[in-house]
Amino acid sequence: MSETVETPPTVYLVGAGPGDPDLLTIKAVRLLEQAEVVVYDRLVSDEVLKFIAPGATRIFAGKASRQQGMPQQEINELLVELAKKGRRVVRLKGGDPFVFGRGSEEAVHLVENGISFEVVPGITAAYAGIPLTHRGLAKSLRIITGHRRDDQALDFDWADLADEETTLVIYMGLANIDLICTSLIDGGASPELPAAAIYRGSTADQQRILGTVGTLPVLVAEAAMKSPTLVIIGHVVGLADRLEWYFPQEAAGKKAAE
Repeated sequence: MSETVETPPTVYLVGAGPGDPDLLTIKAVRLLEQAEVVVYDRLVSDEVLKFIAPGATRIFAGKASRQQGMPQQEINELLVELAKKGRRVVRLKGGDPFVFGRGSEEAVHLVENGISFEVVPGITAAYAGIPLTHRGLAKSLRIITGHRRDDQALDFDWADLADEETTLVIYMGLANIDLICTSLIDGGASPELPAAAIYRGSTADQQRILGTVGTLPVLVAEAAMKSPTLVIIGHVVGLADRLEWYFPQEAAGKKAAE
């Protein structure tokens, strides 16, 4: 008589992308349809959540900048607890789990507790008509976070980040946009360096503001932009109008017609 071998529990850290459900990977959709429990973030769009099986348990674990949601340690322990109960668990995150998504922190905790995991990458770019690299405009790409844990200071080397041959992409930078832009100018960046802010990129709610390092904070305040907003700084932003192809109003109309 053959001995039954138990399959160790696996938690799937799945990237939900920027919001457009068409940008989900096939594997992400399959896992959502098979999941028994989905632990999801605030940045996951309602359209993406529709792929979750009707009978699955949904657990909201979202948090906003400077607002307390479910503490990260509690999320870590929840994933372990669910996996040890033999549940099919998907941890669903906006964007990509390993790009400022704290997915690696959760993965470390799972490993420390004997739980296997898999990462399903998610698309992180927005439909803003802004290439992150372009010959003659950007020789490198830097991705930073504009928000530090426990309200720690943004202690970057601003002179290094002010390199105008680099495209600077800032996640979670809305709350500190004034400080970021002022620090870049103090570090040597021109106030005329093109800059953009994109709210809910790839969705019908997308809002794009184009300006410069010197003007972006005021423009963002005047537009009352909210999170989630991605900030892009560099000469590539100057291509935004020429390369614009996504129009949110048209997308909203198509969605209503479906």
